[in-house]
Amino acid sequence: MMWMMTMMMMMMKRRGRMLLMMKMIMIMLLMMIMVRRRRRRRGNIRMRRMSMRMRMNMMIIMNMMMMMIMMLMMMIMMMMMKRRRRRRRRMMMMMMMMMMMMMMMMMMMMMMMMMMMMMMMAMMVMMMVMMMMMMMMIMMIMMMMMMMMMMMIMMMMMMMMMMMMMMMMMMMMMMMMMMMMMMMMMIIMMMRRRRRRRSRRRRRRRRRRIMLLLMLLLMLLLLMLMLLMMMMMMVMMMMLMLLLLLLLMMMMIMMMMMMVMMMMMMMMMMMMMMMMMMMMMMMMMMMMMMMMMMIMMLMMMMTMMMIMKRRRRRRMMMLMLMLLLLLLLLMMMMMMMMMMMMVMMMMMMMMMMMMMMMMMMMMMMMMMMMMMMMMMFIFFFFN
Repeated sequence: MMWMMTMMMMMMKRRGRMLLMMKMIMIMLLMMIMVRRRRRRRGNIRMRRMSMRMRMNMMIIMNMMMMMIMMLMMMIMMMMMKRRRRRRRRMMMMMMMMMMMMMMMMMMMMMMMMMMMMMMMAMMVMMMVMMMMMMMMIMMIMMMMMMMMMMMIMMMMMMMMMMMMMMMMMMMMMMMMMMMMMMMMMIIMMMRRRRRRRSRRRRRRRRRRIMLLLMLLLMLLLLMLMLLMMMMMMVMMMMLMLLLLLLLMMMMIMMMMMMVMMMMMMMMMMMMMMMMMMMMMMMMMMMMMMMMMMIMMLMMMMTMMMIMKRRRRRRMMMLMLMLLLLLLLLMMMMMMMMMMMMVMMMMMMMMMMMMMMMMMMMMMMMMMMMMMMMMMFIFFFFN
């Protein structure tokens, strides 16, 4: 939606654009009024918490508002750019727009995540209540079985949610990648375009070219980051699947053997490990997001530097750029650390599994031995 609108804006003439803006603002206001009215009808709203539907509505409205703000910013920038040196400025404008779109995508992604999380929370609460009911109703062994079943269902739900979230994120990533490609094409176009000018301007053009090259590099970095994120999402999905399967298998085995305590222990360990892994993954994702944001900021600054003229301002910008780069480096380091930790966790998990298996084997062996002994004893005794 966002970028359909931007395209429309770019195609329209100034008056048309203004009219569109007006229309959109009107729609926004209407939406806000509607929400308010619905609230007022119910009387004292302060007493009760927001319902899911309300929350969703709020999310949608916030999203729309953000879009509106972005649009207005773009409009203002367009107006500013129209005065001098049209073509180059227009290119810059395009790039700025792309940036804004990306930011919007990020925001949307965050919104989606929030909504999903809310849903998950609600589900969890429901499950807990149901479990309590079961416990009250049913006797011990049955309760155990029921609890297991509930746990399984809960896990499944959570996995589904996770999957959905991943899919959403993937889609967003794809969109952003497309944007990146477009921007890269633009930069390349800008670099290719030559102008006949006096020799006085040559040095400046060279500097500009360097800037453009830098921008291209940053773009590539962003793309790489996105790919990394995609990969991580894939890995997370795989892990979820695997864990589900493992849990199911363990459950079955344990139920057959009726080793309730063992089962519980196993479950706890598995859950702990899984949570840890997930946390790590999420942290890494966050880091990546931060890195992306930083890169975007860098690119914005570069565009600003290209537009600016005075040396002092440029120097300031340069300093800022340096700082940002440093931050990026730090982020990279953190990411590496996280990766290492994750690998360690994986190893630990494997070890635990092995240990458990061994224990089970031993127990089985012991049982067998006991059985044999008994048999022999009985055999001899009655023989």
